[in-house]
Amino acid sequence: MKYNKKYVVSESYFLQHIAPPILAMTVIGAIWEMYTRLAKIPTYILPSPVTVIDHFYNNFSNLVTSGGITLIEAVAGFIIGSTLAMATAVLMGLSRILERSLYPVALLVKVTPMVAIAPLLVIWFGFNMIPIILVAAVITFFPVMVNTYIGLRSINTGILDVFKSVHASNWEIFINLRIPSSLPYVFAGFRVAIPLSVIGAFVGEFFSGNRGLGGIMFVAYHNLDMPALFSAILILAIIGICLTVTISYVEKRWLFWHESFLNR
Repeated sequence: MKYNKKYVVSESYFLQHIAPPILAMTVIGAIWEMYTRLAKIPTYILPSPVTVIDHFYNNFSNLVTSGGITLIEAVAGFIIGSTLAMATAVLMGLSRILERSLYPVALLVKVTPMVAIAPLLVIWFGFNMIPIILVAAVITFFPVMVNTYIGLRSINTGILDVFKSVHASNWEIFINLRIPSSLPYVFAGFRVAIPLSVIGAFVGEFFSGNRGLGGIMFVAYHNLDMPALFSAILILAIIGICLTVTISYVEKRWLFWHESFLNR
């Protein structure tokens, strides 16, 4: 009997990567449903999965629209924050003086809580997308900057000696050695930063009023509407997962040559 190779590979991928998390979530959902029913937990404290799914279905259009707004803000913040982070890392890699000057500033931004920064940005820029995007950019800046900087500094000394032996300029070394060597570190920073951008967008929305999923959760929190709260959390989780999978896919396409992908 002949088997379709593509079908076999797809079935194997499903059993190894997709089926286990689906099974785990099903078991957790069943335990959650039984607990809320047997313990008679009030909905305003902990809604059952069936109640959450029912609310999700009845308000699907509003949730998807709000989720789209949050997604746009998160992606825009990620792009802006990552671009600035990589530019800063390049400057730090080119000059020790700039490194000593810029790193403390970046660290100061990192250790400042977003709940302190978000209200200030809303006051300065108004109740629109700008402060939300800026919050997402700020929260994604540091991990991308640190990983990019480490990547630019972490090069194979043997290969560097080869470049120097053929009298390659510093610019040629930077373009042909440092940047390719830094890409695995950059994508590692992206994988950390992309879920943080969603968190940053949510925090910005929570402080800016009725916009996106943060606005839904703000209203639901004050009205003790737990089904709406959990529905918004579900959309946020889906957005975070989709963005993370997208980054992983792009990384695999760009870094197919890297040793971390050769044995997969």
